[in-house]
Amino acid sequence: MGTLQLLNPHCLASHKVLLSHNFSTSTGKLIRPPKSIISFSRRRGRRRIRAVATIPEGESETAEEPEEPPAVNFAFVHSVLLPDGTPDVHFRTACGGQNLRHIMLDANMELYGPYARALCNCSGGGTCGTCIVEVVEGKELLTPRTDKEKEKLKRNPKNWRLACQVTVGKPDSRGLVVIQQLPEWKGHQWEYNKEPPPEEP
Repeated sequence: MGTLQLLNPHCLASHKVLLSHNFSTSTGKLIRPPKSIISFSRRRGRRRIRAVATIPEGESETAEEPEEPPAVNFAFVHSVLLPDGTPDVHFRTACGGQNLRHIMLDANMELYGPYARALCNCSGGGTCGTCIVEVVEGKELLTPRTDKEKEKLKRNPKNWRLACQVTVGKPDSRGLVVIQQLPEWKGHQWEYNKEPPPEEP
């Protein structure tokens, strides 16, 4: 059985008509259908309401709540601890299919450390080896190591990557990637907690 939904419930107050409203418990809002659902007609000075169609229960909530577009969540961990001794973590979101170096620079994440000046790095060519990151979580979303990475990082751990050589997922990818910034400069150890951070109000 469907529920008749009102386009504008305030216009019916003067006619003392009781109709049920469809209320979304997840969003706390009145669900309003398209204008073609209800039509108004005037006949002899009185306004009548005619239901053109009804929406079955359950379908209206899914129609009103569009699915979030695909995105990859990032947790960037700075190489320096906060004053209270906890890791300095910054959360960002980006579309998949992009270069990790571009994602980090667009999000204002420190990538080069002391090599941040223009002449101290190759600007994404993969020849200088200064955009090193450590992939703590989410390596399955990253492309395999390139020949340039194998050459530059042959003495480093396998989870160290050159950000300029890494593509993160595909445009429809979803997931979490945890990146340690400047791993060669970090002077501390921290444990990765798989629990998601509490949402900000």
